[in-house]
Amino acid sequence: MKILVLRFSSIGDIVLTTPVVRALAQQVPGAEVHFATKPGYRSLLEPNPYIAKVHCLTGSLGELVEALKAERFDYIVDLHNNLRTRLIKLRLGVKSSSFDKLNWQKWLLVNFKIDKLPRVHIVQRYLAAAAPLGVHDDGKGLDYFIPTGQEVALATLPAGFATGYVAVAIGAQHATKRLPLGKLIELCERLAPRPIVLLGGPEDAPEAELVISAIRFLSEKSHSNKVVQSSIHNGCGRYSLHQSASLLRQADFVVSHDTGLMHIAAAFGKEIFSVWGNTVPAFGMYPYRTEFKVLEVEGLSCRPCSKIGFAKCPQGHFKCMREQTLNLELPPLRDGR
Repeated sequence: MKILVLRFSSIGDIVLTTPVVRALAQQVPGAEVHFATKPGYRSLLEPNPYIAKVHCLTGSLGELVEALKAERFDYIVDLHNNLRTRLIKLRLGVKSSSFDKLNWQKWLLVNFKIDKLPRVHIVQRYLAAAAPLGVHDDGKGLDYFIPTGQEVALATLPAGFATGYVAVAIGAQHATKRLPLGKLIELCERLAPRPIVLLGGPEDAPEAELVISAIRFLSEKSHSNKVVQSSIHNGCGRYSLHQSASLLRQADFVVSHDTGLMHIAAAFGKEIFSVWGNTVPAFGMYPYRTEFKVLEVEGLSCRPCSKIGFAKCPQGHFKCMREQTLNLELPPLRDGR
């Protein structure tokens, strides 16, 4: 049976589809699973052994549809459920099912703070979309496959990191999902004296350097060994996505915003401190089947202000991040300090 899975973005959402891909490949007799996405996510999917072929929207939607028609699919599992994927299903004309985006429930929560959302993780809603094919939850977590040659050797990190470090994912697509600079500095102070690897894209590198400069200044100013011994490595923009995943996999634990790297860390079963700003875990995209703690400012009448995020706080105060207490309750250091 030839099955097409549709999900065009983004990193975290695609990682969250991996239990469905695995279930289809392992539980549907004779299944051949294909995946359609945007070109930027091809490398994320091609290492997945449960996917036979990745199709990308490199030109017009019509061109993609013609390429997909040539594959003669038996069934489509739509895990995006937007106008583009509906057009694809219509034009391919084969049996299909789609996941429930819960748009009206999210709209009620964002606009009127009326919570009608079921306490169901989005992965379970993805799996429900594939249920007509007889698949079921296998009880496992997310998948992430690092290609050969993309693992980062700990020996390439600064001295002292080989015995353990914390990975801090400082990026996020929207500013209202990111801690402001002062809070990032406070976070790194709280993590000291553990070595810290800051992860993110090239756009996050300047802020990472500001964090490092601030911690260095505080170290020189303070007589506290806890600050003086802290060491931070700026990995933002220096590593590919797979290399960043490798650093997450080898970390003692991970601190992350509500973003793709958080879900990659969950795929490796890492303990996660999950920082939430304008979005909320009730949307169903918290770390999946791994130990985690949510860090959020509860009781704000303005939160959530969006199901995705904004370039700046609509209210101007940004309390959802500026008032974070960052109560990490850290695991003990390896050397017992």
